[in-house]
Amino acid sequence: MDKKRLVVVGNGMAGIRTVEELLKLAPDLYDITVFGDEPRVNYNRIMLSPMLSGEKTFTDIVLNDAEWYAANGISLRSGIRVSAIDRAAGKVITEAAEAVPYDRLLLATGARPIILPVPGAQLPQVVSFRDVDDVALMIEAAKPGARAVVIGGGLLGLEAANGLNARGMSVTVVHLMDTLMERQLDAAAGALLQKALEDRGLRFRMKAVTDSILGREKVEGIRFKDGAEEPADLIVMAVGIRPNTELAANGGIKCDRGVIVDDLLRTSDPAIVSVGECVQHRGHCYGLVAPLFDMAKVCAAHLAGVEAMPYEGTVTATRLKVTGIELFSAGDFIGNAQTEDILYTDIQAGIYKKLVLRGNTLVGAVLYGETADGPWYFEQIRSGADISEQRSRLILGPAHACGGGQGKGEVDVKSLSDDLQVCGCNGVSKGAIVKAIAEHGLTTLDEVKAHTKASASCGQCAGLVQRILAATIGADALIDVPPTLCKCTGHGHDHVRREIIARRLKSIPEVMLALGWKNRDGCAKCRPALNYYLLCAWPGEYEDHQPSRFINERVHANIQKDGSYSVVPRMWGGLTSARELRAIADVVDKFEIPTVKVTGGQRIDLLGVAKDDLPAVWADLNAAGMVSGHAYAKGLRTVKTCVGKEWCRFGTQESTGLGVKLEKMAWGSWTPHKFKMAVSGCPRNCAEASIKDFGVVCVEAGYTLMVGGNGGTELRGADPLCRVSTENEVLEYAGAFMQIYREEAWYLERSAPWLERVGIGYVHARIVEDEAGRKAAFARFLASQTSAQADPWAARAAQGVDHHEFNSLCKVG
Repeated sequence: MDKKRLVVVGNGMAGIRTVEELLKLAPDLYDITVFGDEPRVNYNRIMLSPMLSGEKTFTDIVLNDAEWYAANGISLRSGIRVSAIDRAAGKVITEAAEAVPYDRLLLATGARPIILPVPGAQLPQVVSFRDVDDVALMIEAAKPGARAVVIGGGLLGLEAANGLNARGMSVTVVHLMDTLMERQLDAAAGALLQKALEDRGLRFRMKAVTDSILGREKVEGIRFKDGAEEPADLIVMAVGIRPNTELAANGGIKCDRGVIVDDLLRTSDPAIVSVGECVQHRGHCYGLVAPLFDMAKVCAAHLAGVEAMPYEGTVTATRLKVTGIELFSAGDFIGNAQTEDILYTDIQAGIYKKLVLRGNTLVGAVLYGETADGPWYFEQIRSGADISEQRSRLILGPAHACGGGQGKGEVDVKSLSDDLQVCGCNGVSKGAIVKAIAEHGLTTLDEVKAHTKASASCGQCAGLVQRILAATIGADALIDVPPTLCKCTGHGHDHVRREIIARRLKSIPEVMLALGWKNRDGCAKCRPALNYYLLCAWPGEYEDHQPSRFINERVHANIQKDGSYSVVPRMWGGLTSARELRAIADVVDKFEIPTVKVTGGQRIDLLGVAKDDLPAVWADLNAAGMVSGHAYAKGLRTVKTCVGKEWCRFGTQESTGLGVKLEKMAWGSWTPHKFKMAVSGCPRNCAEASIKDFGVVCVEAGYTLMVGGNGGTELRGADPLCRVSTENEVLEYAGAFMQIYREEAWYLERSAPWLERVGIGYVHARIVEDEAGRKAAFARFLASQTSAQADPWAARAAQGVDHHEFNSLCKVG
């Protein structure tokens, strides 16, 4: 029997998800042709934000590669626009006048970004945030110090602003309303979100109306209706989307705001169906992925001739993907005169929860700061469950509302329905995960990702997926199993560290043999980790295996994107001298180093050093008494200081001198990941001690110590540890904290996630409450530093290492 011809217009997430569902039900029913405006394969638009911020590449966000289309016999016509539908002839017409016949036609034309009709909107530096091309334009414009204005304080606008901010731009968000993300948040949660984003460096103009965009040939700024102006080099419009109905409407298909469809996703033409952002169903148009995936299942069943539940609309939930900010909302979270609110607020901890009840049912929820209970609340909203017996405990989450049995913030996955969407990025339900686990005998999170795509994109649902896996295979303890070191072994970091000490394993081959490594040579992930764990377990006894270190550590320089290297000499506490500056200037002239930059860590960076020149560059710097600043190291990077009491009229202590003492004590150390410290001379905190791994804020009575801060892409304020009164105590507490961190954290785990994993209470008990334990840890730290501070590359460079040895170090491992 000849196959029917299915033509799909739209290669996005909704159209291809429908095709995926159809292939599951009737893989041989249709010859499928897919048209896509973009000249590329199907990708995950939800992940454009991490692509903009640099966390992911295009390859990372591809959903279906070219091989998938070929393997399923699908003809992909990418970069080809369909311009008309000839319904009478059953054909679509491309812009090149090619006619392609169909028996069934699927319209998944999506939506178009709204561009405000203001003067200047046509300038080339005015972009939307809709596809990969938009991201490319934004990245090209995102030079450090350049200025961006993002119009729109909704979910998409904030993601764009965060990504541009991460690339070094100065970003102002302009919003028409007085609350950010007003469609997903109430005023209280919106205010918390705005404050958190302001702390990251974003600026906001609320209740601002755009009048025009300034500039003739390029964007120079933006003017508002009140006459105020804001300078800008880039304008991002994220003010909403409009269903793309042009093709359907011109073809005589009934449209309103969107393409009108019934409960089986059929249009006014029975041969044509439609899904996604372009459709209007029961008066609603949707812009989130959950409804798109729900539509895809129903539409695929209809195309396959399989009886299925009709599509009745989708109750949506939102989870913010701006890195480091936990936010969840669902249902009617605003409420009205017939509803009542249950509130929990802890401003200091950054936690806000609001539940909206209508009678004895939960109809809406907003969670800020702690969102792990979101899926459970969403399940109650969707099911309309009677919560009268849980009412007094409902705000505390399922752990308390359901009578215990779960840890803090953990959902009882057995109580969740099979159709609950667990992974919003890829539209994977709990039932699909459970089915895959049972059918394929899955036992690890990586296997579940590979078979279902659940948690394979943004990763926010990984914890819930792990608990579903544990509940399904009956391994409750699986929830607490840490990630394996790598795919070469099934052992976790903590187990490997314990075995190294218990079995007295003292080389990488010994560890691999004793613990049954699958790959006898290991990989680029496990070899550096094992080298670190052995170095930590046997300081002074184990010989650091240079070939198992990353290239930057092997050559004491940071490799750059053009293949050259960056050399950063150490400057103790940010202090330098005329002799050191002359040495740096001489090296720059001698080796024609093209760029010299002052870093954020108060040092000088020599950029563009040729690989073959590195030994001689270090020899000259070493001759002037300068050692490596370890800008590449999994160890101490910098100790940032302000001038303190000696010069500043606000200074309370000698912050610069203390910073030098800390740096000289800890330099050359090895830690699981990079480690940064700072000493601020007063509570004004000019050295930014509150976002460092170990921070010191000087006060009149002594020193406030803070730990576990991180100023990177996942901003985390340091936790207060204690206050001490002398510099010697500062050194002791710093050394003890570093030692416990490096003895117990996993390799490549910063102190911030380590601290979140073990808790500040644990660190306080080990360092503050246990005086003997603290002093013992400090003693171990000092003992290990004896060997660590012998800067191996600087010493070799001073002795004139030949280029053959240097090149061999570059190539091994």
